[in-house]
Amino acid sequence: MEFKGKTILVTGAGRGIGAAIARAFAQEGATVVVNYLQDAAAATTVVDACKQMGGDAWAIQADVTSEPAVRSMVEQVLVETGKIDVLVNNAFAAYSFDPDQRTMFWELAWADYQRQLDGALRSTYNVCQAVLPHFRKRGQGSIINMVSDLVERPSVPYHDYTTAKSALIGFGRNLAAELGPLGIRVNSVAPGLVYPTAASRQTKEEVKDMITAQTPLRRIATPEDVAGPVLFLASDWSRFMTGQTLFVDGGLVMK
Repeated sequence: MEFKGKTILVTGAGRGIGAAIARAFAQEGATVVVNYLQDAAAATTVVDACKQMGGDAWAIQADVTSEPAVRSMVEQVLVETGKIDVLVNNAFAAYSFDPDQRTMFWELAWADYQRQLDGALRSTYNVCQAVLPHFRKRGQGSIINMVSDLVERPSVPYHDYTTAKSALIGFGRNLAAELGPLGIRVNSVAPGLVYPTAASRQTKEEVKDMITAQTPLRRIATPEDVAGPVLFLASDWSRFMTGQTLFVDGGLVMK
């Protein structure tokens, strides 16, 4: 895939899946904007790795749930690079995937749902609103939203998290229908359990073994496994795809 001369904005790219996506784009020659919330040192490490792989990168701190912060970030990117070609909405509210410690529905407050909706949906809304005028002016652009295979197969009912990701799929499909005539594509990538990440750190071995046994490819995904499908959806190889959700979970969900 050819991403030389392309500018890629990846939110929540300081670690885990976001960092793997940033590195993968850089390896293909892209300029990557590494958005992060708090850990500047981790973001700097990702930037250094991107540069070592042959791409260019820099880190920008912004709370993507804040509209002013997002607009400032996007304006800065456009001043520095003159364009954005691909937006990857990867940021989400912190979550721990621990089946033994999960909160049951009857213990959840609406504030728990709201926090996840803000982290996944509101953040994506904010960044799309900020980037869209630029995409519309150019008559092109690719948006990739990171969701979860739990929306199709809630093997563990993480109610608040999965509800937010389900809403994000609906958001993306409506956006794809509206923006398609303008030359802008919107797709989603739905990983299964990805290890190691900060969110999956508490996942017990027996849970990983159970998921592995049910997965046709017989292993758990790594962050790097998720990056490839994101690059595919960002590339011209998928130029006639929009409104789609790619499940990246070794066959656990088949559609």
